[in-house]
Amino acid sequence: MIAEIIVSLLLLLGGSFALLGSFGLARLPDFFMRLHGPTKATTLGVGAIIVASLLHVGTSETDAGPRELAVTLFLLITAPVTAHLLSKAALTEQRRRESKGGGASRQ
Repeated sequence: MIAEIIVSLLLLLGGSFALLGSFGLARLPDFFMRLHGPTKATTLGVGAIIVASLLHVGTSETDAGPRELAVTLFLLITAPVTAHLLSKAALTEQRRRESKGGGASRQ
């Protein structure tokens, strides 16, 4: 009973973070700000959902964990690396435009 309540709260927390990251992606004005919102909030949201899954599977099955831990590891490795590469590419493009005299344009 208590485990189900904790799982439910973690799922609500994870969904709230994911929703917040989606709003950040849609509403923030600059590319770098739009990149920051989903990267941080969605990572926390998916992390909370994975912890809820780990807790739920841990209370109902005997072999709890390997799938959830693999997803967590994959998420924690790929999300920051992807955000870093996207921001470097955008910064390079912005500097290239500025050197041509186009100025910094906001899209």
